[in-house]
Amino acid sequence: MKEKNTVPEVMSICKDIQEQPENIFKMIRIEIKESIGSYQSKLMDMELTHFFGRKRYEHDQGDVNHRNGSYACNFILKGIGEVQVEVSGDRKGEFEIQVLP
Repeated sequence: MKEKNTVPEVMSICKDIQEQPENIFKMIRIEIKESIGSYQSKLMDMELTHFFGRKRYEHDQGDVNHRNGSYACNFILKGIGEVQVEVSGDRKGEFEIQVLP
């Protein structure tokens, strides 16, 4: 995932760091939380793809179970704090996540 910032946004961030250098750790922690949440969400989506044996939007003949959206869930990661992930599900409720406890 690539994030694009404008020059004024970067200048504002640099100014904030110069004025309060201790805030850089808070900024890094927030970035780590978002990265971990995104990574875990993708892992769960890949796990569901493996469970079905087919990619998103592919259908099997005779199989009536499908992806059924996702919902936001928070979990606590030691040393990082609360991380938000998107948990994918299936229509029949047969899929159980193995990536997270």
